[in-house]
Amino acid sequence: MSERVLIIGATGFIGSHCLDKLIADGCEVHAISRLNQENRNGVIWHHGDILVHGTVTEIIQKVKPSHLLNLGWEARPGIYWNSKDNFLWVSAGIEILQAFVENGGSRIVMAGTCAEYSWSDGICSEYSTPKDPSTLYGECKNILQQILQSYSKHCGISCAWGRIFYLFGDREHHARLVPSVARSLLNNEVARCTDGKQIRDFLYVKDVAAAFCKLLFSDLDGPINIASGRPTTVSEVVTTIARLLNRTELLRLGEIPTPISEPASIVADVTRLNEELCWRPDFELEAGIYHTINWWQNSK
Repeated sequence: MSERVLIIGATGFIGSHCLDKLIADGCEVHAISRLNQENRNGVIWHHGDILVHGTVTEIIQKVKPSHLLNLGWEARPGIYWNSKDNFLWVSAGIEILQAFVENGGSRIVMAGTCAEYSWSDGICSEYSTPKDPSTLYGECKNILQQILQSYSKHCGISCAWGRIFYLFGDREHHARLVPSVARSLLNNEVARCTDGKQIRDFLYVKDVAAAFCKLLFSDLDGPINIASGRPTTVSEVVTTIARLLNRTELLRLGEIPTPISEPASIVADVTRLNEELCWRPDFELEAGIYHTINWWQNSK
């Protein structure tokens, strides 16, 4: 494979795993970072802040990628849902798209979110579920998806939009569900949780990255759910962590109240992912949790 790929958001949770996959597949991989990075492991790094207008345009003019994977966005727990920075990321996404088209790019894939959907039905389908975001994050992602679809159609380039559901895995922010529970139990501390009756769609991050990389080199157009399609309760996830660590006595289900606004069920329809992209995950839930626990054990 000789495609020249530019990844935006390459130092993030998903992006770092996409780097690993694309390098293994033999791509020429370019990435952007606010911090100075050494060109190592086959990655060519470019220094810059894409939220500074003009920066990403200059880098794209230099690299002239054939393929672009945009995973960049504010994603810190407790901040991203209603941060005004969401507007900056929409603006950056438009600049990325315009610069990519003007410099001869052929295929662009951007990351969306299940938060774009109405959560009233429980099952989220790309074409039948209404878009009714309840957060600024979801609203801004949905706006950028519509711009991407319209712009790419007008300019004649290939594009897709991968909607991410509930991911977990190695290198995840420590405040998110799986690492917060795993780290507490690894430290022999009590892990306090809700009753865990919420149903969600969990997928291991290496599978998420593999799905994005396959999507990048496909000809599928439009939105596509990146998920397992398997309804899983939060309690199943946290009890699996506790069982694998032999710390079930430290898990406290029901000690934290479940917010009234919390949707009962959010699960993806993965028909497009399975049948059109011909992709299925390599990791079952327990296997992904096992690898995640090992990563946190080795990171202590």
